[in-house]
Amino acid sequence: METTQEEVNQKLEEMKVQDAGVESKDDDDAEPAPPVFDWMPEGMGPLADGLYDVIIMGTGMKECMLAGLLCKLGRKVLHVDRNGYYGGESASLNLTHLYQKFRPGQSPNPSLGTDRDYNVDLIPKFIMANGNLVRILIHTGVNHYLEFLPVDGSYVLKNDKLHKVPATPEEALKSNLMGMFEKRRFRKFLIYISDFKEENARTGDGIDATQLTMRQVFEHFGLDDNTQSFIGHAMALERDDNYLNEPAIPTIKAVQLYCFSLERYGRSPYIYPIWGLGGLPEGFSRLAAINEGTFMLNCPVSEVLFDESGAAWGVRAGNEVAKAGMVIGDPSYFSSDKLRPTGRVVRSICFLDKPIPSTNNSTSVQLIIPARQTGRQTDIYVCMISQVHQICKEGYYIAIASTKVETQNPIEELNPAFSLLPPIIERFDSVVETSEPCNDWNKDKCFISTTYDETSHFETAVDDVYAMFERITGQPLDLNSIDPATVSDM
Repeated sequence: METTQEEVNQKLEEMKVQDAGVESKDDDDAEPAPPVFDWMPEGMGPLADGLYDVIIMGTGMKECMLAGLLCKLGRKVLHVDRNGYYGGESASLNLTHLYQKFRPGQSPNPSLGTDRDYNVDLIPKFIMANGNLVRILIHTGVNHYLEFLPVDGSYVLKNDKLHKVPATPEEALKSNLMGMFEKRRFRKFLIYISDFKEENARTGDGIDATQLTMRQVFEHFGLDDNTQSFIGHAMALERDDNYLNEPAIPTIKAVQLYCFSLERYGRSPYIYPIWGLGGLPEGFSRLAAINEGTFMLNCPVSEVLFDESGAAWGVRAGNEVAKAGMVIGDPSYFSSDKLRPTGRVVRSICFLDKPIPSTNNSTSVQLIIPARQTGRQTDIYVCMISQVHQICKEGYYIAIASTKVETQNPIEELNPAFSLLPPIIERFDSVVETSEPCNDWNKDKCFISTTYDETSHFETAVDDVYAMFERITGQPLDLNSIDPATVSDM
């Protein structure tokens, strides 16, 4: 067949377009050729855009908060996760995924309902209403993507009975935790806490808190051991009794935060997102995407790449590589030589069909079992949520018990928590190794988060984010000017 000159010219144009690295003559439909980098290892191609300021591995809560904060500073962020869902170890799972994780090959109990009824948090943590996580949510605008409801109450165990934690002078006078004279002493302590100002700490109630341990402050107010215990563990959220012999100011500020948070909603100092915590990492991921961050799920990282000096310069995923000035991630993405073991945490996810007794039929509640009530070294925590927060089928309740492992029988250590619950319909147990970074981040450019601890609140996790942000940027994250009480949509 004879070829016309017009057909020859058209073919030449098509070849020029192909040589230019596009598939079509139509510029609007053309895909740009992949970038070429002189640093790219032989045989490798770019992962996403190839070159970034920061690479973050894992979409757990801490990593997503850092992604959002760094994107707001104008950093170009690549955020990858080996899983096909957000949240990592702190994900929210439906019923099928929950069974797949804990009981592979077993189908969910049909009586529990359907997948759409459930958003079960693997590591549930309540949010202090006036705490630093709320400040981060407001600072980044992620609070606009989510809806929160208050938690009904916070209870503490004393002599095998649950008692609501009093946090106002009026509640103190009504509490069954204390006798009449102790109530008056506790009320006086709460007034001191309410009036306390760190910049004027030497004038409160005639004591100089800057020179005292917390034990000495308690002794000044004449508070007995049991009152000290629930203040320290249920209000200041201390995890053991070491704080008693440490400077008093941090514990005083922690109790004050509890009281001020309680004032926002009146029932408890905590809030929790509707649909579970899974919405939080998704919200921060959305923030990062708006600020030109790149997110890639189902992207298993094959290795972190280091130069001759031992500094991380990028990551490899299969035959694709991305480069950045630093690498951030949770401990599961790094080699053991950069981590220090800190113990183990045991958790049990318990399905109930009744609320926890002695909690006034609360549909969401926190229980704290102080260590001295059980002869342990560390506290036991229980948080319970229900259909009110849209995390399970109506008529069911999800209670998660957790503690730091102290013996060779981790599940048995949760028996004091199980004894407070109604009959358990289904239970999913886990024991995880915990660790913290021990690397020199100034040298290796690896910024690693700590494993989530046993607590049922976010305060320690957010402390880690603040510390990591300062290490990464060289500047402290100062959000003290944000007053959560002035924000209407929290």
